[in-house]
Formats: sequence, structure tokens, C-alpha cells
Amino acid sequence: MPLFKKILIANRGEIACRAMRSATNLGIATVAVYSEADSRAKHVREADEAVLLGGNAPAESYLNIEKIVNACKQTGADAVYPGYGFLSENAAFAIALEKVGITFIGPNVRAIEAMGDKITSKNIAEKAGVNVIPGHTEVLKDADEAVKIANRIGYPVMLKATAGGGGKGMRVAFNDKECVDGFARAQSEGLSSFGDDRLFIEKYIEQPRHIEIQLIADTHGKVITLNARECSIQRRHQKVIEEAPSPYITPDTRRIMSEQAVLLARAVDYVSAGTVELIADKDQNFYFLEMNTRLQVEHPVTELITGIDLVELMIRVAAGEALPLEQEDVQLEGWAIESRIYAENPMRDFVPSIGRLTRYVEPEHSQMVRVDSGVAEGDEISMYYDPMISKLITHAPTRDLAIEAMQLALDEYTVQGVETNIGFLSSILQQPRFIAGDLDTDFISALYPEGYDETTCVPDNVNSLIPLAATLHYRYALRAAELSGQLRHHAYQVPTKWVVVDDAGEHHPVDICQDEKQTRIEYFGKHYFIKDQWTPGQPRYRGEINGQPVAAQVKREQYRYVISHKGYSLNACVLTPNVARLSRLMPEKKALDLSKFLLSPMPGLLIGLKVKAGDRIDQGDELVIIEAMKMENSIRAENDCIIKEVFCDSGSTLEVDQKILEFE
Repeated sequence: MPLFKKILIANRGEIACRAMRSATNLGIATVAVYSEADSRAKHVREADEAVLLGGNAPAESYLNIEKIVNACKQTGADAVYPGYGFLSENAAFAIALEKVGITFIGPNVRAIEAMGDKITSKNIAEKAGVNVIPGHTEVLKDADEAVKIANRIGYPVMLKATAGGGGKGMRVAFNDKECVDGFARAQSEGLSSFGDDRLFIEKYIEQPRHIEIQLIADTHGKVITLNARECSIQRRHQKVIEEAPSPYITPDTRRIMSEQAVLLARAVDYVSAGTVELIADKDQNFYFLEMNTRLQVEHPVTELITGIDLVELMIRVAAGEALPLEQEDVQLEGWAIESRIYAENPMRDFVPSIGRLTRYVEPEHSQMVRVDSGVAEGDEISMYYDPMISKLITHAPTRDLAIEAMQLALDEYTVQGVETNIGFLSSILQQPRFIAGDLDTDFISALYPEGYDETTCVPDNVNSLIPLAATLHYRYALRAAELSGQLRHHAYQVPTKWVVVDDAGEHHPVDICQDEKQTRIEYFGKHYFIKDQWTPGQPRYRGEINGQPVAAQVKREQYRYVISHKGYSLNACVLTPNVARLSRLMPEKKALDLSKFLLSPMPGLLIGLKVKAGDRIDQGDELVIIEAMKMENSIRAENDCIIKEVFCDSGSTLEVDQKILEFE
């Protein structure tokens, strides 16, 4: 008999699909819920049943407790799996389910309430014997009180929403002005994301490592920890790359961390999967951050190194079963790394990107590569929800091999129709500091102080991309000649001499020799031997160059190519020598001057218009606030200026590059 008859998944995207897999493996039917924007989403298609909740806004759908409870009654679901985000840590939701006899696959209400409030959880942790960060654990009355306490604690400080999580409702302040502004932003995000605008303040530990202890507990008093995860690669307090185990924490420190995590779990009679988040300094001193009473986004790295299906255990524990293993049964195998694939533009300060996935091909799944996704080709990336497309996870015997597998998998990941952070992730993996395991939460801001572009990190095999571009164009030329019948006439031959012209206007002459086994390229006195099964039209290249495996993304428009490899993009034209010579004579096209306009950097909602026509603005003054994908983005003046004209009203829906203001 199945543990439950039917489980409703109160979530969307990849975590909903992920939960359905475990439920299906246990022989349990699944129910999806969805908003109007998600009517054709992957999690809806994969469920046995689906129920429409309502409008696009989370408050009208995924955050609406009454509608979800009614969906359970309508479908006969006897249990609910909440995933992460939305109602996953909402005590009122668990209570509402309990009242109608539906099992909540998660912890008890007491644990949710205690750990869901960061002030309460910190006090409980301190009482239980867990190390805590110095700070002020009372709710802040206003920005003035925040400034007063910040000066007493000493800058930098962290302002946090008491119900926050996932990087939302959090702001770091290094001075009084940043504290006042951060108070307003954190309060607003806390209210919009969690329905709670209460804030508290604590000392910000600079250059910390973010370490997590995964645990799971049953109703029979057993609590087991499943090693530590390293989650230090973050941007705006949002994790980007995670791994397990941590390359930094020693076995002794991990043991003490795990012991304290168990103490905290027992202090609130914890049941189900949970995560104790900690920060560690350069001397391996560590402090409690928070406890997440749900499954974490990064749980797959723990699953891969332990061989344990955490979702399955959560379902079994919720059904009253005892955990089927002891602490000593938890074995570790190899190393796992997870990269979060987001629909965002890293070269425009990571603004969200929305649109339809015109082409979507995941890396080949294998024992080394796992993809947890919530989309398929043709699906829409909406402005209403988190922009994460999927999670890419690699597992290998060693950390170096896991990094190598991740780099290759990222190069094989094809996403077209929206911008993504895939190139940025590839760039991080090549950084010497990352390879050495020298990580902290300021890693990204330290290594990319001016932001990211596709030339930030040049791969060691960048010279091979010129011969590759020539090879691809030569294949296109051969195909065109075959289709037109020109090769039947012995007088015609496809040219073997080409010139690759890069973005900087540099000319790279190459000679090509093709046989049945490989392509040989002569380039500046060196020979490159290229072997592959690639044919014209494929957006993904996989092959070998001089015996080394190479994967890349290929975009082509006539003789222009963009080849993306390891976070670097070669933009080049492949021309005959004569055309290349003539191209030097072409005049350069001047770019349109838009410096007098403020353009929307992202699609979103204009929730704050801080200026009007005629206002005199100082450098650093706030101009507008744009809400996109549950985050508030404040845009400030880069220079002193006067506002000439305002094109939008507060409440307007904005498109990318839409004019908002004009400066004199």
C-alpha cells in the first residue's frame, strides 16, 4: 500500500517536478496547482491531476491558503508537499491543513513558528548551546532606531526581515545612509515576499564562508545529519553555486557543527528535513544564521554524495515511518557541485530576462550529470516568479573532476529565447580561487568588481576557437555546395583558405584540409586537429580539438558566428581573403546615443517614481524602484543632472530598454 493515496504539490517549477518524481516512484498519485501564467507549465503537464488556483500574482495563487486547501478537497489529496518558498515555512498553512485532516509533509507547527522568525530562532539557538552572531534581537521600530543600533554594534551590519529567506528582505549597510535606505528596501521586500515587514539587525561578518548542515528527523526521536554543504558563492545573498562536502571545513569542525545542529533540532522537537545555516570565519569559528524548515534548493548535492533521496524520506517520515538508517550508516561518496541556471543577463547587472524558450536542450543526463528542471522547449519564463530555469548538478570521485564535468555540461547547455547566466557560471569555475577552494560570500564582488562580460575570463584554449570558427563555416560552405549541386562540377572547389575577423577587427588567416576522419587547420604556424560529428544547423558543438574534449554553443547568421565556450564568446566573421581585404575599407557604424535617457534595465513593475520633471538631482540620488521577479531594484543617478521629462507613471509595467526619464 502506498504511504499516501495522493499528494498535492503546493509549488511550481523544478521543485514541483522533483517532488513528483519521488512520489511517483513510491506509487503515489500527484496533483499540481497552477496560476494562469503557468497553465502550460512543465509541472502541470507531469502531474496526474492539476487545479487552477487563479491569477498570476503569488497572492492570488501559490500563496493563497484557502484555494490550495480547496484543491486538496476537490482532488481527494491526503497530503501536501510544499517544496521551498511560497507556503513551505508558513505555520498558518500547516494549521489549515491539519484542521481538515490533510498531512503536511514538513515539520510541526511549533518548529515552523520558532525557526521561521529569525529573532525567535536566534534566541532558541543561543539557549540550546549554538554559537550565534552578535546583534540586536528586538524588532526595529524604524530607520532611526536601526541607525542608532548600527552605530552601537559597529558597521558593517546586516538588516534582515524576520520572516525572510532566499536573499530577500536582506541588506548590508556600511554607513548611516545605507542603513536608512536598506531599512526601507528590506522592509518592503519582507512585506511583499512574506507578508511580514518586521526587521532586526546584527553584525555583518566580512568574508565569511556559508556552511549548511543538512538534517532529517522522524517522529520517533531520531535525528540524523547528512554532512555539510558549502554555499559561499553568492550574489546579493542569493546562492549561485553550491557543493558538498565543503572544501574548507575540517572533520572536527563539521562534527561540532553537526552536534549543534542536532541540539537545535531537538530544542524544537523537529521532524522532517531541515537545514541549519552557519557562517564560518577564517579561523573556522562559526555562528548560527538561521534554520530553514524545508528542503533547500541545493539538496541534490547532498543526495548525490550520500545516495539518499531526501524527498522520499520526507514523505516516509510524514507518514509516521521511522528513519531506515542510523547516523553511522551515512556514507559519503565523491564530490557534487550544483549550478543554478537563471534567466538573467549577467552583462546588464543580472537583470531578469523573460520570454519564450525558443530552443532548450539540456546536457546529456548520466551518472555524472543531473538536471533538475521545471521547463521545456516552448515554455515561457514569466516576470511573476523567480527566474531560475533549472539546477545543473555534477557528481564525480574528486572535486577537480566534478568541476571539469560541470564545465563541460555548462558548455553543452543550450538555452535560446532568454538571456542566461550560463557563461557567468563557466567563468566562476575557471577562477583560480574557485579551483583552489578559496571561497567566501564576497567572492563574486571581489573577482568581478566592474561586473561580468564575456571577456572577463578567457579560457586557456581560447586560440582553438579561431580554427573552430573556420571549420564550422567550411562545413556550411560544403553543405551549400552539395545542396546546390556545385560539387558535381569538377571545376568548382570549396575554398580552403579563409580569414577569421574577430570583434577587434584582427584578421586571422587559416588553411583547411578535410579528410574522412578529421579537419586539419593551419593557423599561424600551428596545426589544430578537429574531430566531431557536428553538422550545420546544430546549436551545440561537441568534439575534440587536438585530442581534448570541447563543447560550445554556436549561433550563426550567414558568415557571422558567436561561439560560446567556458564563459567566453568569440564574435567573428569568416570571410574569403579577398572579402576580408575589402572589409577593411567599410566605414564603422556609429552607435545611437542614449546617454540622456534612463532606460529600464529589466522587465518589471515601476513601484517607485522618486522624481518629476524639473527636479535637480545629485549623483547617487534614487530615481526609480523597479520590482521584478519578487526583488526590488533601486536605480540611482550616476551623475548630477536635471530631469527634463518623465515618460512613465508609478504602477506602469515596463519592458527592457523602455524609456523612463530624460535628462537635460
